[in-house]
Amino acid sequence: MSRLRHTTSDATSLESQTRSERGFADTEASLVSIGTAKISGANKLRGLLSFLGPNNPLPAPITKHDVVWLMDNVAYRGPGGAWHAEFVSAAFEGDISAKLVDIVGDIAGCVGLSKGDAEEAIIEHRIVPFVRDVLPGRQVKVNVHAQETGRLRLGPGGRNGISSDVKRIPTPVDSSIVLFTADVPEGAQGLLEMKTVFAEPEGWAIISDIDDTIKITQTSDPVAILRSTFISEPTPVPGMPELYAYLQTLVTAEAPWFYLSASPYNLYPFLREFRDEHFPHGQLILRDANLMTIPGLLSNLTLGTQQYKVDRIKKVNRWLPKRKMIFIGDSTQSDPEAYGEIYRTYPGWVKLILIRKVTDVASVGKEEKNAPERFETAFAGVPRDAWHVFEDPSECQPLLYKVTLT
Repeated sequence: MSRLRHTTSDATSLESQTRSERGFADTEASLVSIGTAKISGANKLRGLLSFLGPNNPLPAPITKHDVVWLMDNVAYRGPGGAWHAEFVSAAFEGDISAKLVDIVGDIAGCVGLSKGDAEEAIIEHRIVPFVRDVLPGRQVKVNVHAQETGRLRLGPGGRNGISSDVKRIPTPVDSSIVLFTADVPEGAQGLLEMKTVFAEPEGWAIISDIDDTIKITQTSDPVAILRSTFISEPTPVPGMPELYAYLQTLVTAEAPWFYLSASPYNLYPFLREFRDEHFPHGQLILRDANLMTIPGLLSNLTLGTQQYKVDRIKKVNRWLPKRKMIFIGDSTQSDPEAYGEIYRTYPGWVKLILIRKVTDVASVGKEEKNAPERFETAFAGVPRDAWHVFEDPSECQPLLYKVTLT
């Protein structure tokens, strides 16, 4: 137990050092005045009832003016062998704040752009999920593709517009991937389709971090985060798409993938497009805290990441306790500490941990984050052949080949 407290303290200390030396608090303070999204106040009673979350007795339906997101997931065998899955949806106002232009200008100023810069058009496109007002207490109906018995009701959502429901679902007819579609009025927009991967209890599964593991984000610098999120072309870490494609050939196409990030759900469409372009399909698990704020984006990525990731990985363990797991992360945040904690908590579940040593960006505390002593502490009690720190992704291929033979 003392070792666990020590590694948690180390991760928190590194987070605090990075935030202090890179001026995260100052950047967040400069963004507080930006008019980001709020809870829709169209109906005060429904707003109050939304505090009850899924117990809300008067859920509101989706209208033709709303925006709905359905998020891909993984189904698992629950009690009695029946299929279950956690369904996550979000609901927003269709109208966008009239202050969008001012908000774009404020973000541009934070990252050093001049007013009227051509890159403001990119910011405007990507900032939209942060400026739509969220719709609390909404219920979303979805249909299972080609199955008459597959209609589900998701929600009602809570104050942040997000609903999370574990639902029993019908056995797929002839595929391990089933499409769900939103049953909404004509005119409603958003991500109206989602994929559910059906994962049997045994086999392989992968949990991967996103930021600075597979996508260049530069999470040690607040301005760099804003640039990589709202301006720059999303760029995969060199060699990681090839490594993941190779890994997929080893674990078969049916193996479930989980992409676990401390980013908020506002970035779901952005990250889903990035995943689809460069990496195997998988469930994106994102943070639902501070959904409506841009300062929240920075704090989500830099505060409490170990506790958050451990909590979400424990949920995956409840779904798939018999799967053989491969964890992949990086050294910029608390992946080593989180993965080490999970290895000790569930002996035998995790077969290999791969940590990318991030050396290609200016990073506060890079020496401490990449120090051998840090990894030795984080992986105390973990067999030495069960974890590996790498710089070149290609060096992981022999390790993956060897472990997947077992």
